[in-house]
Amino acid sequence: MAIRVMLKRWVPAEKEKDLVTLITELRSLASKQPGYISGETMRHVSNPEEYLVISTWDSLEDWERWIASPPRKALQEQIDKLLGKKTTYDIYHYPEKRFFKAEPSDYLERSPSKSK
Repeated sequence: MAIRVMLKRWVPAEKEKDLVTLITELRSLASKQPGYISGETMRHVSNPEEYLVISTWDSLEDWERWIASPPRKALQEQIDKLLGKKTTYDIYHYPEKRFFKAEPSDYLERSPSKSK
C-alpha cells in the first residue's frame, strides 16, 4: 500500500541555500531507491522559513529501507546539524475502504459553450 511521508522544517533565511542543496541531493538519492514514487518540496506562502517535504513510496517497507540506508543517514545528519534539531516524519496511507463512490449524476452538467 502506497504511503506519503510529510516532513516540516523551519529554516532561518541564512541557512536556506545550504538546506536546499542538501534536500536536493537527498531527493536525487531517494529517486534511485526501490519503491520511490515521487517527492516535492514546498515553501509556506506567508512564513518563508517553513518548508514542507512530501515523499511518496510504494510501501512502508520501501520507506523503512530508505530511511535505514547509510547514504541517507549521512545526509540527514548534515540537515539536522544545520537546523539544530532532529527531523521528524509523519507517515500516512490511504484508507483501505472507500465509503463513497461518485456516480455520474454527482457531477455538474456543463452546457456547451456558445461560439461568437
